[in-house]
Amino acid sequence: MFVVQGPGGYVPAVQTTLRATGPLPADAAWERYADLDRWTHWAPQISGVSVAEGRSRRLHEGLRGTVRAAGVVHVPFEVVAVDEAARTWSWRVRLGPVRLHLDHGVEEPRPDDGPHVRSRTWLRTTGPALVVLPYAPLALIALHSLLLER
Repeated sequence: MFVVQGPGGYVPAVQTTLRATGPLPADAAWERYADLDRWTHWAPQISGVSVAEGRSRRLHEGLRGTVRAAGVVHVPFEVVAVDEAARTWSWRVRLGPVRLHLDHGVEEPRPDDGPHVRSRTWLRTTGPALVVLPYAPLALIALHSLLLER
């Protein structure tokens, strides 16, 4: 655990890194991230994503919108970085005073991953421990689902 200094003083924060491997090719997994309309298919905690009318529904830096979690909680977000070539992206989400920073990536498999692994993904989440730690199991399920062939 580490501590982050915020404008109101010190805020306990943690950072978790989750990883998953799966049979879906890395380019296909990246497309599931890049297309906001696909998020509800692999992330069970997300029931919808809205952006301003007329805005692209593909990840790009500066994209702002709202993620609906479990159909009832509306969580505003901003995409702060996207590197399509590296298959990485970062965003910030907030709900009231709670702020999270999430970094995502999709990679090619490693030589020792075995014949059924065609991609790897990771998620690094930074924020208050009371939110980040309970979120980790849901996020891990989503990462594994992202890489499944269906």
